Amino acid sequence: MSHLANTMTDVAAHQYWTDKEPLECVSVVAETSNCASFSFRAPSGALFDFLPGQFLTLALPVSNKSAGTSTPLQEELVYRTYTISSSPTRPNLITLTVKAQADSIGTRWMLDNLTPGMRILAIGPAGNFTNISSETEPSASKFLFVSAGSGVTPMMSMTTAMWDKGQPLDVAFIQCARRPSEILFRKRLEDMASREPGLNLKFVVSEPDANTPWTGYQGRFNSLMLGLMAPDFIQRDVYCCGPQPFMESVRNMLQALGFDMSHYYEESFQAPEEDSTPEQSAALHHDEDNATSEADIYFAQTDHHHSATPEQTILLASKAAGLNIPSGCTFGVCGTCKVKKLSGEVAMNHNGGISQADIDAGYILACCSRPIGNVSIDV
Repeated sequence: MSHLANTMTDVAAHQYWTDKEPLECVSVVAETSNCASFSFRAPSGALFDFLPGQFLTLALPVSNKSAGTSTPLQEELVYRTYTISSSPTRPNLITLTVKAQADSIGTRWMLDNLTPGMRILAIGPAGNFTNISSETEPSASKFLFVSAGSGVTPMMSMTTAMWDKGQPLDVAFIQCARRPSEILFRKRLEDMASREPGLNLKFVVSEPDANTPWTGYQGRFNSLMLGLMAPDFIQRDVYCCGPQPFMESVRNMLQALGFDMSHYYEESFQAPEEDSTPEQSAALHHDEDNATSEADIYFAQTDHHHSATPEQTILLASKAAGLNIPSGCTFGVCGTCKVKKLSGEVAMNHNGGISQADIDAGYILACCSRPIGNVSIDV
Protein backbone atom coordinates (compact mmCIF):
# COMPACT_ATOMS: atom_id res chain seq x y z
CA MET A 1 0.00 0.00 0.00
CA SER A 2 1.34 3.44 -0.93
CA HIS A 3 2.18 6.13 1.61
CA LEU A 4 -0.77 8.22 0.31
CA ALA A 5 -3.16 5.30 0.74
CA ASN A 6 -1.85 4.73 4.27
CA THR A 7 -2.40 8.40 5.06
CA MET A 8 -5.96 8.31 3.75
CA THR A 9 -6.67 5.18 5.78
CA ASP A 10 -5.28 6.84 8.92
CA VAL A 11 -7.47 9.89 8.38
CA ALA A 12 -10.56 7.76 7.82
CA ALA A 13 -9.83 5.88 11.05
CA HIS A 14 -9.76 9.08 13.13
CA GLN A 15 -12.68 10.29 15.17
CA TYR A 16 -13.82 13.88 14.86
CA TRP A 17 -13.49 16.30 17.74
CA THR A 18 -16.58 17.25 19.75
CA ASP A 19 -16.82 19.99 22.34
CA LYS A 20 -16.98 17.40 25.12
CA GLU A 21 -13.19 17.33 24.84
CA PRO A 22 -11.05 20.37 25.77
CA LEU A 23 -8.70 22.01 23.31
CA GLU A 24 -4.95 22.07 23.91
CA CYS A 25 -3.04 25.14 22.76
CA VAL A 26 -0.01 24.18 20.66
CA SER A 27 1.20 27.54 19.33
CA VAL A 28 0.76 31.29 19.68
CA VAL A 29 1.79 33.49 16.76
CA ALA A 30 1.81 37.29 17.07
CA GLU A 31 0.13 38.79 14.00
CA THR A 32 -0.07 42.54 14.65
CA SER A 33 -0.31 44.79 17.68
CA ASN A 34 -2.73 43.26 20.21
CA CYS A 35 -3.51 40.42 17.80
CA ALA A 36 -2.38 36.80 17.76
CA SER A 37 -3.28 33.43 16.24
CA PHE A 38 -3.82 30.57 18.68
CA SER A 39 -3.68 27.04 17.26
CA PHE A 40 -5.20 24.10 19.11
CA ARG A 41 -5.16 20.33 18.87
CA ALA A 42 -7.50 17.71 20.28
CA PRO A 43 -5.60 15.83 23.02
CA SER A 44 -7.19 12.57 21.77
CA GLY A 45 -5.80 13.14 18.28
CA ALA A 46 -9.28 13.66 16.83
CA LEU A 47 -9.62 15.72 13.65
CA PHE A 48 -11.59 18.95 13.33
CA ASP A 49 -14.69 19.04 11.13
CA PHE A 50 -16.29 22.41 10.42
CA LEU A 51 -17.37 24.69 7.60
CA PRO A 52 -15.09 27.59 6.59
CA GLY A 53 -16.47 30.73 8.20
CA GLN A 54 -17.85 29.04 11.33
CA PHE A 55 -16.89 30.00 14.88
CA LEU A 56 -16.04 28.57 18.30
CA THR A 57 -17.06 29.85 21.71
CA LEU A 58 -14.27 29.59 24.28
CA ALA A 59 -14.77 29.25 28.02
CA LEU A 60 -11.93 31.43 29.32
CA PRO A 61 -10.89 31.18 33.00
CA VAL A 62 -10.57 34.90 33.61
CA SER A 63 -9.43 35.86 37.12
CA ASN A 64 -11.13 38.73 38.91
CA LYS A 65 -11.02 40.47 42.26
CA SER A 66 -13.03 43.28 43.77
CA ALA A 67 -11.56 46.68 42.98
CA GLY A 68 -9.88 48.41 45.91
CA THR A 69 -9.78 45.27 48.07
CA SER A 70 -7.24 42.63 48.91
CA THR A 71 -9.66 39.82 48.07
CA PRO A 72 -7.72 36.92 46.52
CA LEU A 73 -8.07 36.40 42.80
CA GLN A 74 -11.01 34.18 41.92
CA GLU A 75 -11.39 32.33 38.67
CA GLU A 76 -14.61 32.54 36.66
CA LEU A 77 -15.48 31.41 33.16
CA VAL A 78 -16.07 34.11 30.57
CA TYR A 79 -17.52 32.96 27.24
CA ARG A 80 -16.24 34.64 24.09
CA THR A 81 -16.97 33.80 20.46
CA TYR A 82 -14.26 33.81 17.76
CA THR A 83 -14.36 32.94 14.08
CA ILE A 84 -12.04 30.14 12.99
CA SER A 85 -9.27 31.48 10.76
CA SER A 86 -7.89 28.09 9.69
CA SER A 87 -9.39 25.85 7.02
CA PRO A 88 -11.20 22.52 7.47
CA THR A 89 -8.94 21.18 4.72
CA ARG A 90 -6.19 21.17 7.37
CA PRO A 91 -8.04 19.18 10.04
CA ASN A 92 -5.28 18.37 12.53
CA LEU A 93 -5.32 21.85 14.08
CA ILE A 94 -7.88 24.58 14.53
CA THR A 95 -6.77 28.23 14.70
CA LEU A 96 -8.43 31.32 16.15
CA THR A 97 -7.02 34.76 15.34
CA VAL A 98 -8.10 37.25 17.99
CA LYS A 99 -7.58 40.98 18.42
CA ALA A 100 -7.98 42.79 21.74
CA GLN A 101 -9.92 46.05 21.88
CA ALA A 102 -9.58 48.68 24.59
CA ASP A 103 -12.33 47.10 26.70
CA SER A 104 -11.48 43.45 25.99
CA ILE A 105 -11.61 41.01 28.87
CA GLY A 106 -11.55 37.52 27.39
CA THR A 107 -9.27 38.36 24.47
CA ARG A 108 -6.94 40.30 26.75
CA TRP A 109 -6.70 37.24 28.98
CA MET A 110 -5.81 35.08 25.97
CA LEU A 111 -3.05 37.41 24.83
CA ASP A 112 -1.59 37.72 28.33
CA ASN A 113 -2.04 34.19 29.65
CA LEU A 114 -2.80 31.49 27.09
CA THR A 115 0.37 29.56 26.25
CA PRO A 116 1.20 26.24 24.55
CA GLY A 117 0.25 23.25 26.71
CA MET A 118 -2.75 24.90 28.36
CA ARG A 119 -6.19 23.37 27.86
CA ILE A 120 -9.48 25.23 27.66
CA LEU A 121 -13.10 24.31 27.05
CA ALA A 122 -14.80 25.25 23.79
CA ILE A 123 -18.32 25.05 22.37
CA GLY A 124 -19.04 24.53 18.69
CA PRO A 125 -18.20 24.80 15.88
CA ALA A 126 -21.33 26.72 14.87
CA GLY A 127 -22.57 29.45 12.55
CA ASN A 128 -24.12 29.83 9.11
CA PHE A 129 -21.68 32.38 7.66
CA THR A 130 -20.03 30.19 5.03
CA ASN A 131 -19.74 30.05 1.26
CA ILE A 132 -20.09 26.27 1.29
CA SER A 133 -23.44 24.75 0.32
CA SER A 134 -24.93 21.64 1.85
CA GLU A 135 -23.10 19.62 -0.82
CA THR A 136 -19.76 20.83 0.67
CA GLU A 137 -18.99 22.79 -2.51
CA PRO A 138 -18.91 26.58 -2.93
CA SER A 139 -22.40 28.03 -3.15
CA ALA A 140 -21.43 30.25 -6.10
CA SER A 141 -18.58 30.64 -8.60
CA LYS A 142 -17.81 34.36 -8.12
CA PHE A 143 -17.23 35.93 -4.72
CA LEU A 144 -16.56 39.35 -3.26
CA PHE A 145 -15.06 39.21 0.24
CA VAL A 146 -15.09 42.55 2.09
CA SER A 147 -13.61 42.77 5.58
CA ALA A 148 -12.20 45.17 8.12
CA GLY A 149 -9.78 44.40 10.95
CA SER A 150 -10.12 40.91 12.41
CA GLY A 151 -13.26 40.45 10.30
CA VAL A 152 -10.91 38.96 7.71
CA THR A 153 -10.72 35.66 9.63
CA PRO A 154 -13.72 33.92 8.00
CA MET A 155 -12.60 35.16 4.58
CA MET A 156 -9.18 33.62 5.20
CA SER A 157 -10.77 30.30 6.10
CA MET A 158 -13.03 30.28 3.03
CA THR A 159 -10.26 31.31 0.64
CA THR A 160 -7.81 28.75 2.03
CA ALA A 161 -10.41 25.98 1.75
CA MET A 162 -10.96 26.70 -1.96
CA TRP A 163 -7.20 27.03 -2.51
CA ASP A 164 -6.41 23.71 -0.82
CA LYS A 165 -9.02 21.88 -2.87
CA GLY A 166 -7.43 23.12 -6.09
CA GLN A 167 -10.64 24.83 -7.13
CA PRO A 168 -10.40 27.68 -9.68
CA LEU A 169 -10.75 30.92 -7.76
CA ASP A 170 -12.76 33.94 -8.82
CA VAL A 171 -12.52 36.00 -5.65
CA ALA A 172 -12.31 39.77 -5.29
CA PHE A 173 -10.75 40.04 -1.83
CA ILE A 174 -10.94 43.52 -0.24
CA GLN A 175 -9.42 43.97 3.21
CA CYS A 176 -9.55 47.24 5.15
CA ALA A 177 -7.29 48.15 8.07
CA ARG A 178 -6.21 51.20 10.00
CA ARG A 179 -2.57 50.99 8.84
CA PRO A 180 -0.58 48.72 6.51
CA SER A 181 1.16 47.14 9.53
CA GLU A 182 -2.26 46.06 10.82
CA ILE A 183 -3.32 44.13 7.70
CA LEU A 184 -3.85 40.58 8.92
CA PHE A 185 -2.48 37.67 6.88
CA ARG A 186 -0.99 40.09 4.34
CA LYS A 187 2.05 38.00 3.38
CA ARG A 188 0.08 34.78 3.21
CA LEU A 189 -2.59 36.34 1.00
CA GLU A 190 -0.01 37.96 -1.28
CA ASP A 191 1.74 34.61 -1.64
CA MET A 192 -1.55 32.93 -2.64
CA ALA A 193 -2.42 35.74 -5.05
CA SER A 194 1.00 35.48 -6.73
CA ARG A 195 0.21 31.87 -7.61
CA GLU A 196 -3.52 32.15 -8.32
CA PRO A 197 -4.60 34.80 -10.86
CA GLY A 198 -8.23 34.33 -9.80
CA LEU A 199 -7.52 35.87 -6.38
CA ASN A 200 -7.85 39.62 -6.89
CA LEU A 201 -6.36 41.09 -3.73
CA LYS A 202 -6.87 44.72 -2.67
CA PHE A 203 -5.99 46.52 0.58
CA VAL A 204 -7.45 49.78 1.92
CA VAL A 205 -5.91 51.65 4.86
CA SER A 206 -7.05 54.69 6.80
CA GLU A 207 -3.53 56.09 7.12
CA PRO A 208 0.05 55.02 6.32
CA ASP A 209 2.54 53.87 8.90
CA ALA A 210 4.99 56.49 10.11
CA ASN A 211 7.99 56.97 7.80
CA THR A 212 6.73 54.28 5.42
CA PRO A 213 5.20 55.18 2.03
CA TRP A 214 1.86 53.59 1.10
CA THR A 215 0.95 53.55 -2.58
CA GLY A 216 -2.29 51.60 -2.33
CA TYR A 217 -5.84 52.69 -1.58
CA GLN A 218 -6.22 55.07 1.34
CA GLY A 219 -9.27 56.51 3.08
CA ARG A 220 -12.70 55.17 3.88
CA PHE A 221 -13.87 52.31 1.69
CA ASN A 222 -16.52 53.69 -0.69
CA SER A 223 -18.45 52.97 -3.87
CA LEU A 224 -15.78 54.53 -6.11
CA MET A 225 -13.16 52.16 -4.69
CA LEU A 226 -15.57 49.25 -5.09
CA GLY A 227 -16.08 50.06 -8.76
CA LEU A 228 -12.33 50.16 -9.37
CA MET A 229 -11.54 47.02 -7.38
CA ALA A 230 -14.43 44.80 -8.48
CA PRO A 231 -16.24 46.33 -11.47
CA ASP A 232 -18.34 43.17 -11.82
CA PHE A 233 -19.44 43.16 -8.15
CA ILE A 234 -23.08 43.02 -9.25
CA GLN A 235 -22.46 39.45 -10.46
CA ARG A 236 -20.84 38.21 -7.25
CA ASP A 237 -21.96 36.78 -3.93
CA VAL A 238 -20.82 39.28 -1.30
CA TYR A 239 -19.54 38.22 2.13
CA CYS A 240 -18.86 41.00 4.62
CA CYS A 241 -17.40 40.93 8.12
CA GLY A 242 -16.04 43.63 10.40
CA PRO A 243 -17.18 46.18 12.97
CA GLN A 244 -20.92 46.89 12.92
CA PRO A 245 -20.62 50.45 11.48
CA PHE A 246 -18.37 49.13 8.69
CA MET A 247 -20.83 46.41 7.70
CA GLU A 248 -23.70 48.86 7.82
CA SER A 249 -21.87 51.22 5.45
CA VAL A 250 -21.10 48.37 3.01
CA ARG A 251 -24.72 47.20 3.16
CA ASN A 252 -26.05 50.71 2.50
CA MET A 253 -23.54 51.20 -0.33
CA LEU A 254 -24.61 48.02 -2.11
CA GLN A 255 -28.30 48.82 -1.70
CA ALA A 256 -27.76 52.29 -3.18
CA LEU A 257 -25.94 50.71 -6.14
CA GLY A 258 -28.87 48.40 -6.86
CA PHE A 259 -27.20 45.18 -5.72
CA ASP A 260 -29.46 42.15 -5.23
CA MET A 261 -29.22 41.84 -1.42
CA SER A 262 -30.32 38.21 -1.50
CA HIS A 263 -26.67 37.59 -2.50
CA TYR A 264 -25.29 39.57 0.47
CA TYR A 265 -24.14 37.83 3.66
CA GLU A 266 -22.59 39.26 6.80
CA GLU A 267 -21.27 37.95 10.10
CA SER A 268 -21.87 39.76 13.35
CA PHE A 269 -21.78 38.96 17.05
CA GLN A 270 -23.57 42.18 17.97
CA ALA A 271 -27.27 42.53 18.61
CA PRO A 272 -29.21 43.25 15.40
CA GLU A 273 -31.56 46.18 15.16
CA GLU A 274 -35.17 45.52 16.02
CA ASP A 275 -36.97 45.18 12.70
CA SER A 276 -39.65 42.54 13.03
CA THR A 277 -42.06 41.76 10.23
CA PRO A 278 -45.85 42.00 10.74
CA GLU A 279 -45.97 38.19 10.87
CA GLN A 280 -43.29 38.07 13.59
CA SER A 281 -45.04 40.79 15.58
CA ALA A 282 -48.36 38.96 15.34
CA ALA A 283 -46.72 35.73 16.48
CA LEU A 284 -45.07 37.51 19.40
CA HIS A 285 -48.36 39.04 20.52
CA HIS A 286 -50.00 35.63 20.16
CA ASP A 287 -47.34 34.14 22.43
CA GLU A 288 -47.79 36.93 24.97
CA ASP A 289 -51.57 36.51 24.96
CA ASN A 290 -51.19 32.79 25.68
CA ALA A 291 -48.52 33.21 28.37
CA THR A 292 -49.54 32.91 32.00
CA SER A 293 -48.59 35.50 34.60
CA GLU A 294 -46.05 33.08 36.05
CA ALA A 295 -44.41 29.94 34.73
CA ASP A 296 -42.70 27.08 36.51
CA ILE A 297 -39.37 26.21 34.92
CA TYR A 298 -38.10 22.81 35.95
CA PHE A 299 -34.38 22.20 35.50
CA ALA A 300 -34.33 18.43 35.24
CA GLN A 301 -30.64 17.62 35.76
CA THR A 302 -30.46 19.58 39.01
CA ASP A 303 -34.06 18.81 40.08
CA HIS A 304 -34.70 22.51 40.62
CA HIS A 305 -37.90 24.55 40.13
CA HIS A 306 -37.98 28.27 39.46
CA SER A 307 -40.97 30.59 39.03
CA ALA A 308 -40.49 33.00 36.13
CA THR A 309 -42.51 35.77 34.54
CA PRO A 310 -43.30 35.56 30.79
CA GLU A 311 -40.76 38.35 30.17
CA GLN A 312 -37.92 36.40 31.79
CA THR A 313 -35.78 34.32 29.45
CA ILE A 314 -34.74 30.78 30.31
CA LEU A 315 -31.16 32.07 30.65
CA LEU A 316 -32.11 34.77 33.15
CA ALA A 317 -34.28 32.30 35.03
CA SER A 318 -31.37 29.86 35.30
CA LYS A 319 -29.10 32.57 36.71
CA ALA A 320 -31.79 33.60 39.20
CA ALA A 321 -32.00 29.96 40.24
CA GLY A 322 -28.26 29.86 40.83
CA LEU A 323 -27.57 27.64 37.81
CA ASN A 324 -25.06 28.19 35.03
CA ILE A 325 -26.00 27.87 31.37
CA PRO A 326 -22.97 28.87 29.24
CA SER A 327 -23.79 31.93 27.15
CA GLY A 328 -22.01 34.26 24.76
CA CYS A 329 -23.80 36.95 22.77
CA THR A 330 -27.13 36.74 24.75
CA PHE A 331 -29.26 37.63 21.72
CA GLY A 332 -29.50 34.42 19.70
CA VAL A 333 -26.53 34.62 17.33
CA CYS A 334 -23.69 32.52 18.70
CA GLY A 335 -25.67 29.46 19.84
CA THR A 336 -23.60 28.96 23.01
CA CYS A 337 -26.67 28.67 25.26
CA LYS A 338 -28.35 25.86 23.30
CA VAL A 339 -30.20 23.51 25.68
CA LYS A 340 -32.72 20.68 25.30
CA LYS A 341 -36.37 21.46 26.08
CA LEU A 342 -37.95 18.34 27.55
CA SER A 343 -41.53 19.58 27.72
CA GLY A 344 -43.65 22.71 27.49
CA GLU A 345 -43.56 25.63 25.06
CA VAL A 346 -41.37 28.70 24.71
CA ALA A 347 -41.42 31.81 22.56
CA MET A 348 -37.98 31.87 20.89
CA ASN A 349 -36.90 34.88 18.82
CA HIS A 350 -33.37 33.97 17.71
CA ASN A 351 -31.06 35.56 15.16
CA GLY A 352 -29.63 32.55 13.35
CA GLY A 353 -27.78 30.87 16.22
CA ILE A 354 -29.71 27.60 15.98
CA SER A 355 -30.57 25.36 13.04
CA GLN A 356 -34.03 24.16 12.12
CA ALA A 357 -32.82 20.59 12.65
CA ASP A 358 -31.93 21.41 16.26
CA ILE A 359 -35.27 23.16 16.79
CA ASP A 360 -37.09 20.12 15.41
CA ALA A 361 -35.07 17.96 17.83
CA GLY A 362 -36.33 20.02 20.77
CA TYR A 363 -33.41 22.37 21.35
CA ILE A 364 -33.79 26.06 22.19
CA LEU A 365 -31.51 29.02 22.81
CA ALA A 366 -31.91 29.93 26.47
CA CYS A 367 -30.97 33.59 25.96
CA CYS A 368 -33.90 34.37 23.66
CA SER A 369 -36.54 31.86 24.78
CA ARG A 370 -39.35 32.86 27.13
CA PRO A 371 -41.67 30.34 28.79
CA ILE A 372 -45.28 29.94 27.71
CA GLY A 373 -46.65 28.11 30.70
CA ASN A 374 -44.66 25.44 32.54
CA VAL A 375 -41.43 24.28 30.89
CA SER A 376 -38.92 21.51 31.63
CA ILE A 377 -35.29 22.04 30.59
CA ASP A 378 -32.46 19.50 30.50
CA VAL A 379 -30.11 21.49 32.72
